[in-house]
Amino acid sequence: MTPVAGRSYKTEAVVLRSFRFGEADRVLHVYTLDRGRIGAVAKGVRKTKSRFGARLEPLSHVELMLHQGGGELQTVTGVELIRSHRAAREDTYRLGAGLVGAEAMLRLFPEQEANERAFRALTRFLDLLDELGPAESRMPSADPLVLSFQLKLLWLSGYLPHVTSCAECGADNGLAGYSPKAGGAVCQACANGGALPLSREGLLGIEALLSRPLSEAAGAGLTERAAHEALHVITASYEYHGGFRLRTLSA
Repeated sequence: MTPVAGRSYKTEAVVLRSFRFGEADRVLHVYTLDRGRIGAVAKGVRKTKSRFGARLEPLSHVELMLHQGGGELQTVTGVELIRSHRAAREDTYRLGAGLVGAEAMLRLFPEQEANERAFRALTRFLDLLDELGPAESRMPSADPLVLSFQLKLLWLSGYLPHVTSCAECGADNGLAGYSPKAGGAVCQACANGGALPLSREGLLGIEALLSRPLSEAAGAGLTERAAHEALHVITASYEYHGGFRLRTLSA
């Protein structure tokens, strides 16, 4: 973070969400390198002569100049573009994948608290998104990159599902389900009818995604079944531990 005069400062940020405010302004939800998630207003950006409106589209990686006043929303006073990620926004599949990742970031890291590892994971995800091709027979929400990113965010936020042994009794074989309450995979004896089905394919798929960097997610060899089971584990973790559902996963 670079301090400037008064209550203004400069920081790297990613625009996660944007919506209209008043006649010409936009309210932004951004995740910053130095202060975590913040809300900011960009005044006049919807005017045709705006100096930086096009640089504040969702998924844009920017350097912001912000002024912190007395209200909840800070004010954008300057923008320098680092990476626009325009290619992702202009492709339906990539945009769908990117919006899932952006919403996951918003919901898992809602506080004004810096988390450099989460910020770097986000920017890496967006860089890879620019080159992402459609996964055959899959929706964007089940793409290996999207699943891998969400699993890594769950890890960084303290909600990572335990999948190497039964989360209830510790057995390291016979895993047959996933229990949000137990926080991980469970064996047949501990499932008690309340666990999500989790096949060996799904279990190995989650382990493969967790053990690889984001750039190698496509090489995890996920079957369609494994991808959908991984997605169910992720959404169940959101609902039980965070108390939310991602709207982008319901679209």
